[in-house]
Formats: sequence, structure tokens, C-alpha cells
Amino acid sequence: MTTKRKAPTKGGKATKRTASRSKNAVASRAAMAVATSPKRTVKQRVAAIAETPLAICESDKDLQAMLNLLRDRNEPIAVRLAALQSLQAASFSVVAFESCRADYIATLREVVDDPDPELRQRVLGLLAREKDGFAQKKLIDGLEHPDKALVPPEKALQLLAYDVHAEAYAVARDIIKNPPNEDSRREALRLLSADATAAPIFEKLLRDKNELAEIRQLSASALQALRPEKLQTQAREILLDAADYDEIKATSLTALTQFGNEESVANDVELRNRVGEMAATASPNVKQSARRFVDRYGK
Repeated sequence: MTTKRKAPTKGGKATKRTASRSKNAVASRAAMAVATSPKRTVKQRVAAIAETPLAICESDKDLQAMLNLLRDRNEPIAVRLAALQSLQAASFSVVAFESCRADYIATLREVVDDPDPELRQRVLGLLAREKDGFAQKKLIDGLEHPDKALVPPEKALQLLAYDVHAEAYAVARDIIKNPPNEDSRREALRLLSADATAAPIFEKLLRDKNELAEIRQLSASALQALRPEKLQTQAREILLDAADYDEIKATSLTALTQFGNEESVANDVELRNRVGEMAATASPNVKQSARRFVDRYGK
């Protein structure tokens, strides 16, 4: 005779969960003991820290110990970076981390000007993603006063793009006028591509034959987002200009083919004739784009 196995009771499940949590707590305490011990090697401490993220907020003592590792400038930088990574991983569990978030953000702000450039940049990145006003002010101050900069200007502009305000647009315009390097100028333009009042800047850059092709193409994309009718006008002029560069002509053809006002383009005999010539005689890159234009609007 076969004996049926009894289904576990709810109480049994609760007991198992309690036992599991107790086991996890013991393991977490052991890992934290290694993580915070200056007698252990850096490698051992970093490995121990990697085991702790999910349990950090279950104990305020463990949370504060991890935050102390992050803020302590006397600790090895590898240990501090591991603590930051552990806290960041824990923060992904939004509900579980909510009780820890205020202390976490406050500690990030404390170390935002840390001497280590990698830690500074990572902390600023985390705060920027949180749309933290303190970090935004630090980034803008660094752009306005380079001696106060915590990260390179191009990185500061990238981080400001997470939550752009009028003040960031103003500093981006200043950088375009007097860029510390080409990368920062490019990032300033990318930031301004969300500013509705910046269309004239992008029109001018798009038509400037002395400008880098990358900047002219970026300007075309910005105009499409900000003032598509202006892009259509400028693209037409570029295509009618025999002296402009092939890669910019290809960009203009793509813009008109994908986003052009169909009625306006269809009635533009001069433009259609010009593109028809390109479809037959231009370089391979332009020829391919011209043929797509012809397929849509006709020769």
C-alpha cells in the first residue's frame, strides 16, 4: 500500500522562509566582517562586498558600514569602488531600497568631489540619473569655472542631458562659442538639440562647408527634431549646390526622402531634376540615396 505524502502546511513554509532569512543574515554578517576588515587583502574584501547587495538594507548596521567604506578616503580605492557597485546593485530593487535611498544619496553627495577621478565620475553619473539638483549645480559650476570642474567638460555635458534646464542650455551655448576641445563642442551641440530656440545655430552649421561632416550631420538631425521645415529648406539648397560634399548630399537626400513634405517635394521640378541627375551620375553613396528619393517622388 502506497502512503501519500502530506502537503506541507503554511506554517511549514513560513518556518522554511524564516530559516532561509536567518541563514542569509548569517552569511551577510560574515561577508560584511570580511569586507570591513583592514586585516584582509583587498581582493578578499572586494569579493566579500560582491556578496552583499541584496542584504544591505536588511540591517542598518550593514548599510552604514557599506556607506562608510564608500566615503572613507583612507580605504583602498578598489574597496570603495566595490562598495559603490554593491550599493548601486541594491538600489535596483526599488521597493526594498527605499528606506536606504536617503542615506545613499547623501553619501554620494559627500564623495562627489573625491580625489579619485573614476569614483567622482561614477558618483556624478549616478546622481545625474537621479536628476539630482546638487549634482547638476556641481556640473554647471565646473563648466562655468573650469578650476572647479569635477569631470571633463564633455562628460559634464553628457550628464546634464539626463535632465536639461535652461541654465544648462546657456552654458552649452557658451561652450559652442569658445570650446575647450572639439569633444565638448560636439556634446554641447547634442545637448542643445533639445532646445527649440537653437534651430538657427544648427541651420548655420549645416550650411557651413568648412565645418566637420559629423557636426553638419548632427545639425541635420537636430533640425529634423526642432524645425523640420527648416531642414527641408536647407537640404534642398545643399542638393542644388554642386560644390557641396557628397556625404552631406547623402544626408540631405535621406532627410528629404524620409521626412520631406511630399506635396512640396513632388512639385519642386528643379530639385527632382537635380536628384534625377545624381541617380545616374553621382558617386555610389549619393547615387544610392538619390535612387531612393526617385523611388518615392519620381524623377
